[in-house]
Amino acid sequence: MKAIISAALILGVCGLARAEDKAHPVGAWTCEYAIGDVKRTAELTVKKDGDKLVGTMSWPDQKDDELEDVKLKDGTLTFPAVRKFMHLEIPLAFKLVVERDTFKGNASADVGGNKQEFDIEGKREKR
Repeated sequence: MKAIISAALILGVCGLARAEDKAHPVGAWTCEYAIGDVKRTAELTVKKDGDKLVGTMSWPDQKDDELEDVKLKDGTLTFPAVRKFMHLEIPLAFKLVVERDTFKGNASADVGGNKQEFDIEGKREKR
């Protein structure tokens, strides 16, 4: 009987630990990536609006670009964004795996009909 109770307690504690490991993307994130040999940064902010996720993406020369279709499934955050650079509007698709206060993933860009991909990492800002 003691063995059954001990096993139940251990499984219960493991279940609680797993629940805490779930991805929670809400917050402000500092993003780092490189295109070619040039290191770049961006800021991602994710919020809850009722039962859906919303957010903004900011680059050094483009602030608070509203994100649409922000989704979280199985710890992976996905969303499209548009990077405005000079006279270009570059569609981006992000796919980020969130683990606690970090994420790793990639983004793909459609530049003049050519698809380019780059890796991106981020850390949640502590406020």
